[in-house]
Amino acid sequence: MKARNPRTGEEDYAFEPSTAARVGQDAESLRAMQGEWETRGPAGRASVLRDFADAVEEASNDIVAALGIDTGRGTIAKIEVQGLVANLRRWATRGPELFDRLDRGPAASRVPGIEIESAYSAYPLLGVIAPWNFPVILSHIDAVPALIAGSAALVKPSEVTPRFVGPMRDVLAQVPELPMRYVMGGPDVGEALIENVDYVCFTGSTDTGRKVAGAAARRLIPANLELGGKDPMIVAASADPRWAAKIALRASIVATGQACQSIERVYVARSIAEPFIDALVAEAERVALTHPDPASGHLGPFIFAPQAAKVQAQIDDARSLGAKVLTGGQVERLDGGTYLKPTVLVDVTPQMAVMREETFGPVVPVTIFDDIEEALSLTNDTRYGLSAAVLAGSNEEAAAIGARLEAGAISLQDGALTSMVGDAANTSRGASGLGPSRMGDSGMLRFLRRQALIRQTGESMSIDAYAERGSA
Repeated sequence: MKARNPRTGEEDYAFEPSTAARVGQDAESLRAMQGEWETRGPAGRASVLRDFADAVEEASNDIVAALGIDTGRGTIAKIEVQGLVANLRRWATRGPELFDRLDRGPAASRVPGIEIESAYSAYPLLGVIAPWNFPVILSHIDAVPALIAGSAALVKPSEVTPRFVGPMRDVLAQVPELPMRYVMGGPDVGEALIENVDYVCFTGSTDTGRKVAGAAARRLIPANLELGGKDPMIVAASADPRWAAKIALRASIVATGQACQSIERVYVARSIAEPFIDALVAEAERVALTHPDPASGHLGPFIFAPQAAKVQAQIDDARSLGAKVLTGGQVERLDGGTYLKPTVLVDVTPQMAVMREETFGPVVPVTIFDDIEEALSLTNDTRYGLSAAVLAGSNEEAAAIGARLEAGAISLQDGALTSMVGDAANTSRGASGLGPSRMGDSGMLRFLRRQALIRQTGESMSIDAYAERGSA
């Protein structure tokens, strides 16, 4: 398979994809390792994760270089690799603490003479199917807590961004006791992965998530799905408009808007709408593309070229239906890469695709509202419910508004905080996800199966006692 360089547009990298048979062999190999891995106990597993973190950190220059080509990014590539190291060390510390707090008993049952204890075991093999927008972070965000829980992990990164896997495999070879492997390829490899694991975690589009859920359901295995979003931000009348504009822009366009937690709809109170929009446009117009130098500027290229076409189609559709483009609005092709400057839209309506479907680009559609009830009605009118944000004049007002939003995680007095905060458990709504939270302690606990040990402490009931009960 070939991979495209998002900066040059050239297919300058090739790799040999896994076959279904190879996926099965990797799964079998990991299952053979998993038993010994689980018997190490939480402290033993934590020690190996720390070794892995050290090895990733030592090889970070090579990983960042490969990831930078994969994504066309500089600073964000470094942040991703640093994030993996931090995630490994976090779970190496938090995992054993959670095991110490597990409810094991014994405890008396409501049934007289019965005592209950609990035992825990990990799902033997986790399968991860990761997307292209944050390849390193999202290939490991579920695998790491599963590993500390005692599972083995089979990870399929996106075929769109495959280059980082080479240096990661080199790092993994330095920690041979860690039961994790990477498999590469397209949808057929993802299908083969689901056929060989005991639990699957998927991050990606809602449409593909439905296919993953169906495949998992046919095998009767759990599926965790982190899917699309259409995240709204409410800017209350009490908010400072210039402060709000800076936050709204950053939360909408970081990583070229190619993030599930990006703000994709902004609702601003009419009394501050004019200064807010003026400040938003001014902020947008000072943003620079990272071309030709990836080490300078703010916005990189689209990683996946078809995504640029989708974003342009939404902008063009909105314009044709009456929306006004105040800045940006046209995808540019520069040296083979596709870029879009921050695009601010006004006069948008709820029926426009840019207001209803995930955009995944640096586009900020702004709607003006007259009262907070109208704002809540508009923000909650969506099939998605991943996250949202509220900006207001006080923390109390922001919290009161946020509590009424139908989304799993609400950023208060800021935007897109879920990209920075990993210890806030939340449950997605609607078409944005399925299953337990990957954030917070649930991130690990979801991979543990609980077994009830039910002990008779009195006299066991005889068949005669059953007969007497029946006659009574």
